[in-house]
Amino acid sequence: MTVLVFVFFIAYEFLVLKPKQEERAALAKIEQEKKENAAPEVAPVVVDANAKTSLETPKSTDNKIVTKIKTQSNIIEIDNLGRVAQVTLLEEKYKNDKGEQIKLFSADQLRPLETRFADSSTNEEAFKTSVVASLSDIDATNTKQELVLTQTLSNTVLTKKFTFYPDGHYDLKVTSTNDKKFFITNGFRPNVIADMYAVHGFMAKLNDGTLKTIEDGDLNNEETLTGLKFVSNFDRYYATVVYNFEKSLAATLMADSSGNPQSFIHGNSDISFSGFMGPKNYNDLKALNPELIDVIDYGWFTFIAKPMFTLLQFIQSYVGNWGWTIVILTILIKLVLYPLSYKGMMSMQKLKDLAPKIKEIQLKHKDDKQKQSMAMMELYKKSGANPMGGCLPLLLQIPVFFAIYRVLINAIELKGAEWILWIKDLAEMDPWFVLPILMGVTMFIQQKITPNAMQDEMQKKIFQLLPIIFTFFFLWFPAGLTLYWFVNNVFTIAQQYTINRIFEKKRVAKN
Repeated sequence: MTVLVFVFFIAYEFLVLKPKQEERAALAKIEQEKKENAAPEVAPVVVDANAKTSLETPKSTDNKIVTKIKTQSNIIEIDNLGRVAQVTLLEEKYKNDKGEQIKLFSADQLRPLETRFADSSTNEEAFKTSVVASLSDIDATNTKQELVLTQTLSNTVLTKKFTFYPDGHYDLKVTSTNDKKFFITNGFRPNVIADMYAVHGFMAKLNDGTLKTIEDGDLNNEETLTGLKFVSNFDRYYATVVYNFEKSLAATLMADSSGNPQSFIHGNSDISFSGFMGPKNYNDLKALNPELIDVIDYGWFTFIAKPMFTLLQFIQSYVGNWGWTIVILTILIKLVLYPLSYKGMMSMQKLKDLAPKIKEIQLKHKDDKQKQSMAMMELYKKSGANPMGGCLPLLLQIPVFFAIYRVLINAIELKGAEWILWIKDLAEMDPWFVLPILMGVTMFIQQKITPNAMQDEMQKKIFQLLPIIFTFFFLWFPAGLTLYWFVNNVFTIAQQYTINRIFEKKRVAKN
């Protein structure tokens, strides 16, 4: 039952939510292509209320790199419009399938730290005027370093003063003279791994602690958010984040041609914030500010997933291997939930014993549903069985199982982490499909030894096909997640076998 409900959640994401998301994105794209996108127009900060600039990144024939910054974790390239043109991750494990160091951004996306002026003529001039950089090459691998970008326009001077730190994050102060209002963006999300396994899109944390998340393809209308602690655009493992925990941010969200959210932070004529562009590594985020941990999206069961990941890290700090850490965590979860599993399994055993009598009642009162229900309730009462007794304890476990699913699917810490032998990366699928096949085999065994009170033959046949169906699903799942479910199955089989023997002994003793 636990397996069935859990895999239902996964199947629902694959077969229902994802197609709907793609359909919405396609419709949004068609709709957006019919009209010209407008840049943020926000009354409090716009000088000309009718001034609008194109949301599409303006074309430029001369986008040269003016500054390269090297830190311990990345190389940041700044182009002649003062934008982050590219970020290359330097850590050995961050490589693509070609063996090259991962680059976060595609060539045609909205760039982090691009500035848009509220006044359309100023904005047009800005995209034709190169910035002047105080330095062309910066080494911030050991100590923090400063960079000043100056863009001199006919009626304002825009200045960006950076401080880059060895860990790869930065502080930034942006000012414009003559009170020229501007917006600055944290850019479109990194385009490295945006798949159906995890959420990708926009997230903001409000001053009241709540999170606002808009998935790619889901933004239909312009939206303005105020009182923000951070804004983030993210894929499964990576994010561009702008944050200020001392002075609130405000941002206007605009959709691109596919309905994807793009955030423009209100700069007025003077704004300061910090930011980073890179992997959503738990410890790195926590080191910058504990509240930035919320950049990692765990979905509905965040309240369980966060402490779950903390426990996972604690175990890993002693074990030193993420694969064995997952095995140990799975065992601990099974032990903690054993009382619930025991109640559910024992109740299912009782229902199995009653199956012949239930079928007899159904046949006897097949034309009178009311009498059939009354007779079955009387049977349950006499035998001490509860039709919900088998499901309810197991359903209570679902948040835990779904939380661990979210933790393992979003944990970039598993990237490049080996387990044993052929498993060289727990964040990638098993290259030899060994774990998915073992998961399917154990699911089949679990089915065979688990009491089943199903009366409908069609339901039985569908249930019997589940191990094959979900083996197919798990073929492409990350090895870490498949390992968790395989170990979970093994211990569920052990528990079921033990409970079956206990129940049999009790039944023999009664007779």
